[in-house]
Amino acid sequence: MKKHIKHHSITVVAVLAILAAGAGAFVYSGLYNIGADDHHTKPVFALLQTLRNRSIQMRSRDITVPDLQDPQLILKGAGQYAAMCTDCHLNPGMTDSEIRPGLYPQPPNLSQVRLDPRVVFWTIKHGIKMSAMPAWGFSHDDATIWSMVAFVQKLPGMTPAEYKAIVAKAPPDDDMKMPMGMASGEAAGHSHDHGDATAPAAGSTAAMPGMAMPADAGHSHAATAPDYHAHAHAETPISPDGLKPKAAPQAEAVAEAFHAALQKGDRAAVLALLAPDVSISENSHVQSRAAYASGHLGEDIAFLHGARITSVSLVSMPMGDTAMVGSESDITTTRDGKSSTLRSREMLNLRKVGKQWEIVAIHWQSGPAPAR
Repeated sequence: MKKHIKHHSITVVAVLAILAAGAGAFVYSGLYNIGADDHHTKPVFALLQTLRNRSIQMRSRDITVPDLQDPQLILKGAGQYAAMCTDCHLNPGMTDSEIRPGLYPQPPNLSQVRLDPRVVFWTIKHGIKMSAMPAWGFSHDDATIWSMVAFVQKLPGMTPAEYKAIVAKAPPDDDMKMPMGMASGEAAGHSHDHGDATAPAAGSTAAMPGMAMPADAGHSHAATAPDYHAHAHAETPISPDGLKPKAAPQAEAVAEAFHAALQKGDRAAVLALLAPDVSISENSHVQSRAAYASGHLGEDIAFLHGARITSVSLVSMPMGDTAMVGSESDITTTRDGKSSTLRSREMLNLRKVGKQWEIVAIHWQSGPAPAR
């Protein structure tokens, strides 16, 4: 009996080895035409379609969907969709585009189908391998992606005239040209033009570092060599659409602890709140945790030590085991007897690991404080 089982086991292993070798030889031979104009056979297409659908469903099923009925969220999504999506996914009254006939598989016409918002969000953020669907999460924050999801839910049944009207009223999609975190207007120049330190004011509140100060506000190490910060651009502000105060209180507490650690100069506490794979975006440059720790973290601590910080807003959005926290603060520094105030904006993406929250992405942006 044991010999019989052993014989069959050897046979199965041998057959599997032959099949694996045959598959490898077929792949290496180049016989399979990978061209988009030579479509898959029906069995292969069905297999890949099932793989794609199940993969997305498994990864999106626990996503918490925010309120998608907010008119401002939908309006912002209209501008994003018009700028980024119509060539592939069309719009009401649009039957084709120059690129669409050559896409395989064909992307869905989103003016005719309504998809699960969790699936739409995951797909927009992460993209799909070996297709024309990019991962927009590299250049757009979750709030912006949710605005697109909100608009896509309204798109089916919309007339061409209704589509043109809402797009005409929508804010422009400026962040396609200027990544988040880029300084705006007269506050641009360098994200660490921090200015001379003065004693911190009593009662200062949460701060957001990494922000460009007005041109007269102090030192700039860009003076010695050009770098990625030395560009002035206007930019649509980081949007808090869909975020509400105390919506994710634990995540907000982590954001406040992060701000407090920076202001106190506690490097260890700052780094303890950052995930190993955190990305820190400011002025079109994305830094890793290690790069930030070895450079700009020290500058941020020095800058905040001499600044008066006034919290303007703190809002959040829970999304299952992830959350977003947006905040605004006014940062005031004094140099040569003159004070300068900057309105700084921050968007944090956080994820829950066990019982703790960690920061996985930071977007910083700044501009002149509004006149009072």
